[in-house]
Amino acid sequence: MSDLPRKAVTRTAKLAALPLGFAGRATWGLGKRIGGRSAEIVGRELQQRTAEQLFKVLGELKGGAMKFGQALSVFESALPEEIAGPYRAALTKLQEAAPPMPASTVHAVLAEQLGEDWPELFEEFEDKPAAAASIGQVHRAVWHDGREVAVKVQYPGAGQALLSDLSQLSRFARLLGPLIPGMDIKPLITELRDRVSEELDYSLEAEAQRAHAEEFADDPDVVVPAVVHQCDQVLVTEWMAGVPLSEVIADGTDEQRDRAGQLLARFLFSGPARTGLLHADPHPGNFRLLAGDLPDGPVEEWRLGVLDFGTVDRLPDGLPPTIGTSLRMTLDGEADVIYQLLCEEGFVKESIELDPDAVLEYLLPIIEPAQVDEFTFTRGWMRQQAARVGDPRSPAHQLGKQLNLPPAYLLIHRVTLSTIGVLCQLGATVRLRDELEAWLPGFVPEEEPAGADLTGFDTVVGADLGEEAVEGSTV
Repeated sequence: MSDLPRKAVTRTAKLAALPLGFAGRATWGLGKRIGGRSAEIVGRELQQRTAEQLFKVLGELKGGAMKFGQALSVFESALPEEIAGPYRAALTKLQEAAPPMPASTVHAVLAEQLGEDWPELFEEFEDKPAAAASIGQVHRAVWHDGREVAVKVQYPGAGQALLSDLSQLSRFARLLGPLIPGMDIKPLITELRDRVSEELDYSLEAEAQRAHAEEFADDPDVVVPAVVHQCDQVLVTEWMAGVPLSEVIADGTDEQRDRAGQLLARFLFSGPARTGLLHADPHPGNFRLLAGDLPDGPVEEWRLGVLDFGTVDRLPDGLPPTIGTSLRMTLDGEADVIYQLLCEEGFVKESIELDPDAVLEYLLPIIEPAQVDEFTFTRGWMRQQAARVGDPRSPAHQLGKQLNLPPAYLLIHRVTLSTIGVLCQLGATVRLRDELEAWLPGFVPEEEPAGADLTGFDTVVGADLGEEAVEGSTV
């Protein structure tokens, strides 16, 4: 597959074959069980075959299908350990590589966007891509002033393919649901559709990356490459090396895991406070661990490199104070107060009446990392939470179905949950309270704005995400 398949019929056929493949494997599994093999062994083989086919197709199609796979990847740690291995391998491949565009197509896009004399802008340009993303691929090059740069080239027809893929995927979202227990797939696909137009606009991505690069310039903890040049379908930024976070997840030392996890949490909460923007694509392929000029120096001095600002949430006043206030009230055991606050913000609809103590009991296990000075995120903990809210027999599941996720909080919720998923993949020990106290408005009482009014925030972001609330999708 050398180019982004643009014909709707071709892409639709590939995606439509996925549920047929699931059904075929289920029949195969039934036959194996009739033949005497245990349900556990057959189930494990079914999961492995499903993972391999799903992510093979998503990786080949790139576009919205690949983006959907990347979004799913951060929840890999919620899977039972005995079936997580095949997913982990397939997801890592999906994040780091995909079949490339031929050099002739890349050159044609560069000529159209930068002019026929585009080679003169570079001292060197590598035709073989260094990385692939959902809507474009990255080439390593040397800019005419001698700087090493990354050149992101958008796939021809990416916009049409993205929308087509996500529309098709939404039709069998229910079939994909069992891949990630305890998670409602359809709202995720809906939200990805809402972000497509922004990610296709490289001018918006360049603007967001410039804001982060300027704010984090000379920062001791976070590095964001500067933007060198931008046009409609080409984005040139400074090159950033470092150890991909996926490698740290696979083979990193405990010190590297803890350092990466701490910096990831710090970036999640400090970014909106410092830039008014929330980096909204936190999968491992978008982060690096940088040793800097002293590769043999102490790991605690290593920095986090952040890539890909195509999807951001615009929060001009930072994260809503209600989040910090709610978290603090929950930690303090203020059941009635927190319940009233959730009702006011729309997390509990007017037509629903719940027991405040039951709501508090539902929330406390989820916020366990904020209850202690430091917390070790593990796949086991993530699976425990997923099972607690995903098991239809569980009281937590029954209560969770009655909660509501207002549109204004949808992306914030997804990014936070995704980041926690990555922390669990890392197995990192993180001082999360330090970051909450430093950066989350409302978490420390003295920093809580009197009578915080989020009406403007709800209006702006609600209009961006659509007015329809997403129900039953919170963890």
